[in-house]
Amino acid sequence: MSKFWTVVGFTARNKFRSKAFLITTLIIVVIMSIGINLPAIISLFDKDGNDNKLVKIGYATQSDNIPGSEMGKELSDYLSNAPQLNVSLIEVGKGGNAEEAEAKLKAAIAEEKISGYLLFGEKAENGLPKVTYKAESMNTTTMAMLESILNLYKTEAALTGVALTDEQRAMLLTPLAMETIQIDASGEGKDEAELGVTIGAITVIILLLFFAIMVSGQMIASEVTAEKSSRVMEVLITSVPPLTQMFGKIFGVFIVGVSQVMIYVLTMFVNARMPHNKEAFMQFNIDLTQIDPMILVYALVYYFAGYFLYATLYAAVGSIVSRTEELGQAVLPITILSLAGFYIASFSMSNPDTMLVQVASYVPFFSPFVMLLRIGLTDPPVWQVLLSLGILFVSIYFGGWLSAKIYRTGVLMYGKRPTWKELRKAMKAYKI
Repeated sequence: MSKFWTVVGFTARNKFRSKAFLITTLIIVVIMSIGINLPAIISLFDKDGNDNKLVKIGYATQSDNIPGSEMGKELSDYLSNAPQLNVSLIEVGKGGNAEEAEAKLKAAIAEEKISGYLLFGEKAENGLPKVTYKAESMNTTTMAMLESILNLYKTEAALTGVALTDEQRAMLLTPLAMETIQIDASGEGKDEAELGVTIGAITVIILLLFFAIMVSGQMIASEVTAEKSSRVMEVLITSVPPLTQMFGKIFGVFIVGVSQVMIYVLTMFVNARMPHNKEAFMQFNIDLTQIDPMILVYALVYYFAGYFLYATLYAAVGSIVSRTEELGQAVLPITILSLAGFYIASFSMSNPDTMLVQVASYVPFFSPFVMLLRIGLTDPPVWQVLLSLGILFVSIYFGGWLSAKIYRTGVLMYGKRPTWKELRKAMKAYKI
């Protein structure tokens, strides 16, 4: 047992001291910090420094388009009585034909008096002219706001002359608010804000799990292959049994991987607690305390299980490769399996209860990602979660047994990569 912990300590220390680990971790921490603080960074370069600034849209009165000019004037009056919309429609020029009017509007954009302008065409059969919005920079928020305003104007125009009370008119113009709640078997559920926070948390957890599996697995495989290609393995075999080496390396890299994930989680937490980010969370109604603690418990369980399943496979593959140049191709099938699980979970966020998701949640290579998605966004029965974990633990045991036999055989096989027939024949000589 002392040799096992010696291998664990040696592997962990080497990884913690390596420049590649330190530089990679630092770069990712910086990227994460920039990403979390990106809205605040962008606001520093915003000339007005205010997301609620008044949007100025221009229009021009045309002598050859009287209906459109009338609509522009009416819209301008309508917006002046609705300051909460933060949109102002400004008349830029009068008279002239369509070409002259648009030239004046373009000049106003160049002089930064307006950010865009509206052009009004001839009236259609519905009695309203065609409206075109032009701007140098298309802002989706502004476009959506203008479309909403035009629809409100259309409704107001349709109600002109209709005998309605103020209460009836307000009822017609006020949009219906619908509350959405995800319920579970007990009848309790999450409202829209809680569901949004849960989706965000599940996305981050799945991303961290995928990253940990990929990076840690590559660490293990490259460590084994490098020792084998440099013939250091021949010296190590005489002092430490192969199986002790394999599981010691897996556990040592596990400690490194967990430490790395903790650094990233701490980075996200510290940045999220900064004053400007706390205000942004409050603005978007994001409350991290709404995350169900059981989701975090399941995340840890699936993280440990998923890591050890893939780690044993990476160690086995690394042991049968004699040169580091061949390692990328050798581990490609395992990489594809982890990618498949990650993509199934990622692309099923909007529909987490499809048949594909339900089946994949029992496949051990996919369940660390997919069952976690189901737990967070649906309400799977407890027996399904336990069955998924049971299959995963059995797969870890079988995968560890098979990987141990391959590792015991492969570390001393040099030259070309051994075939499955050669491996099977050599594995029969060793008992685990």
